[in-house]
Amino acid sequence: MTSNPQAQAPASLEVTAVLHALADPVRLHLVRQLSESDAAIACGRFDTPVAKSTLSHHFKILREAGIIATHREGGQSLNVLRTAEMEAAFPGLLRAILLRLGPRCVREEDAPDRALNTHQSREGL
Repeated sequence: MTSNPQAQAPASLEVTAVLHALADPVRLHLVRQLSESDAAIACGRFDTPVAKSTLSHHFKILREAGIIATHREGGQSLNVLRTAEMEAAFPGLLRAILLRLGPRCVREEDAPDRALNTHQSREGL
């Protein structure tokens, strides 16, 4: 069963929500991967160093801002970048941000989960 990915999108994109969502390096990395893909990407197929629960939170922020849409197909949640909607609302914004990013916009040491786990292992927790 395939649902319409636009069904979850907000009626209008708010600049503050979009900028907040794109201010996080993990979310930028997810958006970058979607921008480089020719097809929707399943939630479990992203290259990211964060835990699954944290990743779900990042997808939620991106969805609520209207940057991505997620739809279920079979047993998977597939994500797509809402490029046309972003371009219509904020011409050139997404392209400008993506052009400024290097080949990898999230390093493992920048991910909150990894930093916490590294710190805890040093402290013997």
